[in-house]
Amino acid sequence: MQFDVNLFLGSLFSWPFFQGALVTIALSAASHAVGIVLGLGVALASGSHRRWPRAVARFYVWLFRGTPVLLLLLFVWNALPQMLPVFRESWFTPFLAAWLALSLSETAYQSEINRAALLSVDDGQRAAAAALGLTRTQAFFLVVLPQCLRVAVPPTVNEFITLLKTTSLASVISLQELLAVTTRASNVSFRYTEFYAVALVYYLVIVSLLMFGQTHLERRFTPGGSRIRLDHE
Repeated sequence: MQFDVNLFLGSLFSWPFFQGALVTIALSAASHAVGIVLGLGVALASGSHRRWPRAVARFYVWLFRGTPVLLLLLFVWNALPQMLPVFRESWFTPFLAAWLALSLSETAYQSEINRAALLSVDDGQRAAAAALGLTRTQAFFLVVLPQCLRVAVPPTVNEFITLLKTTSLASVISLQELLAVTTRASNVSFRYTEFYAVALVYYLVIVSLLMFGQTHLERRFTPGGSRIRLDHE
């Protein structure tokens, strides 16, 4: 069976595949946004001087880093409604279930990235900020956080790329993301090569754009990046 170029091109620019790609991007962005925000809180708790916040943070990271994402998706979609009746309502869609499951998992991984970034900032920076009369909150947002960004940006973007590909697992709970659309189209027509090639192109384009954005961000947050740009202007 020869490769059908017309079928490939027609599917590549069709609405179902484009919509599936949009769902994939939206789910990845929403889950990663939660992971970054909550992951920062977990990272701060893991470095707390109090024992119980550290214990809670470490338990959370241990639990959700050790749980396979596929198992977590199935648990949230199938088991959670049995435990809590509120999740049996019509508002609990596959997208929300996937968002909840991936956010829980992503928070654990992102917290480790944030924790490493926080540890990279020397304690002398905090002491200098205190000497200038800054409060702990001001010191964190004005001194510590900007320095953390230089360390956290590359692994954070890498984690987002990994998450983007992990969203394909959400097809098991009937979420019509890119892989689910591809599987449905190929199973109906038995034209696997063309439809898999379409999905591959979409993933490669999205990941390439993310890698381009990562390079731009790394240059922006690298101390010598601005000087290099000024020299060329």
